[in-house]
Amino acid sequence: MTVAQTIRPAWKTDDLVLFEDEVFKFFSRELAPHSEKWREQGKVDRWAWEKAGAAGLLCMSMPVEYGGAGGSFAHEQIFCEQQVKAGVEGFGAGLHNCIVAPYILHYGTEEQKRRWLPRMAKGELIGAIAMTEPGTGSDLQAVKTTAIKRGNQYVVNGSKTFITNGQTANLIIVVAKTDPSEAAKGISLMVVETDDAEGFRRGRNLKKLGNKAQDTSELFFDDVKIPTENLLGAAEGQGFFQLMQQLPQERQQIAVIAIAVIEKAIQLTIDYVKERTAFGRPIMAFQNTQFKLAECKAKATMARVFVDHCTSLLLEGKLDAPTASMSKMLLTDLENEIIDECLQLFGGYGYMDEYPISRMYADARVQRIYGGTNEIMKLLIARSL
Repeated sequence: MTVAQTIRPAWKTDDLVLFEDEVFKFFSRELAPHSEKWREQGKVDRWAWEKAGAAGLLCMSMPVEYGGAGGSFAHEQIFCEQQVKAGVEGFGAGLHNCIVAPYILHYGTEEQKRRWLPRMAKGELIGAIAMTEPGTGSDLQAVKTTAIKRGNQYVVNGSKTFITNGQTANLIIVVAKTDPSEAAKGISLMVVETDDAEGFRRGRNLKKLGNKAQDTSELFFDDVKIPTENLLGAAEGQGFFQLMQQLPQERQQIAVIAIAVIEKAIQLTIDYVKERTAFGRPIMAFQNTQFKLAECKAKATMARVFVDHCTSLLLEGKLDAPTASMSKMLLTDLENEIIDECLQLFGGYGYMDEYPISRMYADARVQRIYGGTNEIMKLLIARSL
């Protein structure tokens, strides 16, 4: 029995099990062979997005009438898990599918949905969401970027940083102040199509501790003019509310990635300690190794059940902010703990970049930061007590 073979959740139907196998084959065959190249160049090639779109793996949870597959978050979870399992680094389709597209579906007009979602499903448009600014971090109410209405246009000014898909995205949801005199009530979400946007420019593809194949960028908006119909929502000032409504799914997606990484790390380590010898015996024969991995397996099994439970709640429309915060916080903390234990069992080889466990160690650290830091998660949980 592999690490991932725990209790099968009720939402994982036989069709989803078959889908899981097909997604893994797609990642292994089409994208995994290019991971090292993407790591070196700091971003995934655009053709990968088009290939995923042609395979029906973009916007899977969007309705068929908008170019999607008519699926649910269950399909998106399987997508994220199999990407991790196949070792495909940097492909930011999880954000595209689970975060950007749902904002358009839930808050966009009929015209906006028909204009953007089918092209996102094909990979013609690559999505990003620009929240973080150099001086704000988790304090979204303090954003300085503005979108001021002038006639039949909005003029966007400001800068963003740490933006996932930042070098490749050509549809960016920008968190901006339409009323700079207000805090939360002044925030709106503006959709910027960058291909023909004068005044838009991309800054550095930021060098990071981990996630080397993922383009994470600075973005600059200097008098960028967008039509008024690019406001997401029926009126200005709804952006903060929209963000708060969608954050539980974003945080659950992070937890999903965390459990997938945990399970892969444990399996890689089990395989390694069975083959590697020390003092004339396999490392697995030592009681310390057995006990360490037993603890990791027990914690991972418990975490898997909780993640799948939270996904069940999400599918039923019942995943609230405190529970999503628990999922994100607990799973990402555990992810870092278990990878650290696993790397130790690799010894010096675990510190070498050529070993996946080394890369996983570096990649995992940001999971406790983005999507709201784990300190913010604790604050949200505490408010529910």
